[in-house]
Amino acid sequence: MKFVNKKLEEFNNYIKFRKIAIIGLGVSNIPLLDYMYENKANVTVFDERQQTSISKEILEKINTYEFNYFFGDDCLKNLKNFDIIFRSPSCLPTKQELIEESNRGAIITSEIEMLMKMCPAKIIGVTGSDGKTTTTSLIYNILNNAGYNTYLGGNIGTPLFTKLQEIKPEDIVVLELSSFQLMDMDISPDISVITNITPNHLNIHKDYEEYINAKKNIFKYQSKDGILVLNYDNEITKECAKEANGKVIFFSGTQKIDDGYIVDNGIIKQCNEKIRKHLIDKKDIILRGNHNLENIATAIAATETLVDIDTAIEAIKTFKPVEHRLELVREIDGVKWYNDSVSSSPTRTIAGLNSFEEDIILIAGGYDKNLDYNPIAKPIINHVKTLILLGQTSEKIFNAVKRESERENKKIKIYMCDSLEQTVNIAKKYSEKGQIVLFSPASASFDLFKNFADRGNKFKQIVNNL
Repeated sequence: MKFVNKKLEEFNNYIKFRKIAIIGLGVSNIPLLDYMYENKANVTVFDERQQTSISKEILEKINTYEFNYFFGDDCLKNLKNFDIIFRSPSCLPTKQELIEESNRGAIITSEIEMLMKMCPAKIIGVTGSDGKTTTTSLIYNILNNAGYNTYLGGNIGTPLFTKLQEIKPEDIVVLELSSFQLMDMDISPDISVITNITPNHLNIHKDYEEYINAKKNIFKYQSKDGILVLNYDNEITKECAKEANGKVIFFSGTQKIDDGYIVDNGIIKQCNEKIRKHLIDKKDIILRGNHNLENIATAIAATETLVDIDTAIEAIKTFKPVEHRLELVREIDGVKWYNDSVSSSPTRTIAGLNSFEEDIILIAGGYDKNLDYNPIAKPIINHVKTLILLGQTSEKIFNAVKRESERENKKIKIYMCDSLEQTVNIAKKYSEKGQIVLFSPASASFDLFKNFADRGNKFKQIVNNL
């Protein structure tokens, strides 16, 4: 018998002629325009960008559908008397206009939250400060190789809300979830993963506590049948186990835990009542770095109730790095150039530095998210021969490294640059055969680029033109 999603049918009937606000014309919300029009909703679109910054195609669609719209910095002053408000991840629920509408009775939600509430399939959700995308992609790859009909969404893949009609109970949905998406969530995935929690996005969140609490929503509403995969090495995530409603599975890159998954001298092992089973050696995988071995252990843990270990291992052996994550761009005169543009925090770049045994020329710096750069100084002193800096955080990184170099009495060449082209040219000039050039900014991209992908693509373009 053909499956019918009753929850979705009820929702479609409810939104007919209702006042719906869509805030933000980003990737996740654009498909909602067609969906709401097809279901006869009364839609108003809001976006804090100026109308001249909205694509012509989207503006034509809004006009064709005869939707109301408000653009510009103060557009939300017109957010009044709506039944449902779909916020984009960048529009935090702490905005005063959203609070006022919620108090009046409006439903404040998002594309991803409504997907989770109406999805008939099992959902695996992944969050964390680092490693989300690689871990999510690994899980998706393992499930696909095992024969599941799998959907990939959230921060990666495609917006899945408008695909709810085709998702069946026997399918699996895998979501990468950010703190901004989780912030006001009152539903959790069936299987939840937190890779780690370290300071991030503190230029947007009120404080670190708000950021941590947002991450915790990924498991807070699980039932006793839920599964929570946690990083044993991270104090915050380790403590999350005390708040879990269901089963907890730990992974560790440094500890010999009795149950769970560990990385031990380059080998991933499954631990069960102190018995350690060898699963896979780092020499048998394409991904580089201990942090990626931890990501693999996490993915195995998240899928252990769905896929047998041998099938998972076969999928892992052929898995290639996700774009902009320690991505080998090319080799020039014996020097390998890596694009790690996704590294928008010091902890990510430290993981990248620890992935290589070769001498490194590091290109770093970018938009300042109010993060502490002192922790990155010692890893740079230990791994980097030449440091090339760019962007708002260049002074912070320079000062931290200078203090550490004086403390350890180690000299390091440092160059300050005005453009990405200049950093690449300096790296080319001073690199030597057998070295690595690593583009790992340890900072966000918004001072000079649209996002980390735009930044990474520009880097690859410049390197490929050398």
